[in-house]
Amino acid sequence: VQLQASGGGLVQAGGSLRLFCEASGNIDNINVMGWYRQDAGKQREFIAEIEDGKGARYAGSVKGRFSMSRDNARKSTYLQMNSLKPEDTAVYYCQAQIPTTIAGLNRAYWGLGTLVTVSS
Repeated sequence: VQLQASGGGLVQAGGSLRLFCEASGNIDNINVMGWYRQDAGKQREFIAEIEDGKGARYAGSVKGRFSMSRDNARKSTYLQMNSLKPEDTAVYYCQAQIPTTIAGLNRAYWGLGTLVTVSS
């Protein structure tokens, strides 16, 4: 299973970016797709996720500014980021939680991150 995230870049505060992530490989279905971010010297933090058949869930720091969507057929997800702030600067990672042969147990896969830099 591979995940490829793209769409990062440099943007001024108040601007917008749209991240994209697509999963490939031998995948029957993906239970949860999510986005995380990690700034230098900090722990990786949860941003948003969508569990199959349910709505999106967001971290408080991005709620109202970020919007996540998911395309099950393409095994992909978008993260629309609006009203960006300098504190949103980080490497953004895509995650997919895929069911294993053990009922109720998922395995998490991570993609390489994409850098988002927000200038003040």
